[in-house]
Amino acid sequence: MLTVEDNSDLRAYMRDIMHSGYRIKEAADGIKGLHQAFQMIPDLIISDVMMPVMGGIKMCEKLKTDERTSHIPIVLLTARAGLDSRLQGLETGADDYIVKPFETKELLLRVKNLLDNRRKLRERFGKDFNVNPREIGVTSMDEKFLHRAIDIIEEYMADADFSVEQFARAVGLSRVQLHRKLRALTNQSATDFIKILRLKRAASLLKQRSGNIAEIAYEVGFNKPSYFADCFRKQFGQLPSEYIADHP
Repeated sequence: MLTVEDNSDLRAYMRDIMHSGYRIKEAADGIKGLHQAFQMIPDLIISDVMMPVMGGIKMCEKLKTDERTSHIPIVLLTARAGLDSRLQGLETGADDYIVKPFETKELLLRVKNLLDNRRKLRERFGKDFNVNPREIGVTSMDEKFLHRAIDIIEEYMADADFSVEQFARAVGLSRVQLHRKLRALTNQSATDFIKILRLKRAASLLKQRSGNIAEIAYEVGFNKPSYFADCFRKQFGQLPSEYIADHP
């Protein structure tokens, strides 16, 4: 988790109340918060609104419009209780808004709820890889990212040598950023994301009787039919030959 707050006493307070359940990184203004967020890709960000150099609303806007960080839940803290102030923060994509001074329990519960909701979305996508990104509650930028990632894998589907490094370059992220982004959105590593899409395509081709098992294995990027059969069984609970028999 990343806390962005110019008041050192409040940073220390949040560090103290969060220490038992979270690993905390800190930044004293929005610029430093941006750099930390891009470097570490935290699970959640808590940020003050009013800070020197760059405020929390501007930082939130930049993070929510950057593909590397658009998926990260952001909680804004403000001393202003007015509706206009809250709306301004929410319009930039903030996921929650808390007025200072706040109750410790309120902050902890809101953080827990945001993280729990994100975990449930990851689990739902991980269980059913055919779920449309629109249906799992991702932002439009994250939706575009997932569609683009899937399009890239489909373009290189038959290339058995297509690597995570190539995948990362194609989407414009580092390997670490890609891994953390996919893990946050889908609960899958980049390696598993590629493999599962290959297997989903194979299942579709097997249903269509688009070739024999070995031909389909090569078509979706597996250069060893025996390895393909093993991966297919682990994904679908049956061998390709059994899958064909069950889908006449």
